Amino acid sequence: MSTALGRSGTEVWRSLRVPLLVTGAAVLIIFVLLIAGATRTSGPFSPDSAEPSGAKALAALLENHGVDVTGTEDFEDATDSGAGKTLLVAPGGSLSRSDWEDIAAAGWSHVVLMRPSSRALESFATGVRSASQTMPSDSRSPGCDLPAAIKAGTATVGGVSYSAPDSATACYGDGINHTVVRLENQGTTVDVVGSPRTFTNDQLAEDGNAALALNLIGTHSELVWYLPQYEGNSYDDEDDAEGPPLVPPDVRYIAWALAFAAFVVAIWRGRRLGPVVPEPLPVIVHAAETTEGRARLYRRSRARDRAAAALRESTLGKLQKAHGIPRRADPTAVVTTVAARTGRDPAMLHELLYGQPPADDSALMSLSHELAVLTLEVRHP
Repeated sequence: MSTALGRSGTEVWRSLRVPLLVTGAAVLIIFVLLIAGATRTSGPFSPDSAEPSGAKALAALLENHGVDVTGTEDFEDATDSGAGKTLLVAPGGSLSRSDWEDIAAAGWSHVVLMRPSSRALESFATGVRSASQTMPSDSRSPGCDLPAAIKAGTATVGGVSYSAPDSATACYGDGINHTVVRLENQGTTVDVVGSPRTFTNDQLAEDGNAALALNLIGTHSELVWYLPQYEGNSYDDEDDAEGPPLVPPDVRYIAWALAFAAFVVAIWRGRRLGPVVPEPLPVIVHAAETTEGRARLYRRSRARDRAAAALRESTLGKLQKAHGIPRRADPTAVVTTVAARTGRDPAMLHELLYGQPPADDSALMSLSHELAVLTLEVRHP
């Protein structure tokens, strides 16, 4: 009798369809992410993010009023010529002093710094210092003569506040520190905003937040919305460079990609290889040798309970076959039938067939002998 070793086309398809589908889905997802990542930004205060912490609503508001918003995560976009344009630098990332100097050298007409670092203030807002304590979020009046603030009226502000020099215009504060500061720096209008949450999707509709954002940021027809990242920036200022975090954001994406690849490989390697093919054993193994080998294993592990259970199960099988007793019969019925056939005491039979495991090897040998004698009595009454 021969067995076919090859697999049919249907069997091959059944074994490969799951890996192929998973791999195809992975390729499709990666392709979509690459296309989306080429034209969109992500993360908090992103002009493309519809999350509560995003700023897609603000970007749409500016575009509806004739401002061309360009979201970018590329540092080179922040160092291009900025004459007649506005640059908004979102919070986050880590830029060195030389990076900020390169941005300042681009000649932007208007720069909006959202919760800037100390190096950003040194480059664009000399004399402005962040306060040691944050300002609680609350609805506040402008308290200044800045036209954008006067048009907006009250706004919900909070977070980082700043002290400003006399030449600056400071708004929305507590009389000492303020969350919005405007000053002129070598022909560039610089706005320092310590409360970017005011302009997020979550709070843009409150108070005069939308009007403040539109009048404060929408001063030119072109707006470059820059989100600093943790890669691609120089960190040559070792004295006070903050440096990137220990685990940059892209590392987790790489880890997820590697985990997914490992998952696909596991599915591929764990596929069914087809039906089992029977093969003859190279040698003949007698049943007695198998029984003796198992007995040695029981003895080595001192599994007298399992050995006794195997002996009793074998004896019960023979008794039930000899008397026509169902295999699932109640122990009482088995004992009663065997006692009637052999004339033995039912209590002793019950202890012999269903009693406790033997305590030592000699008790196990005695049990084995008594079960063998009982089997002979049933076969030859």
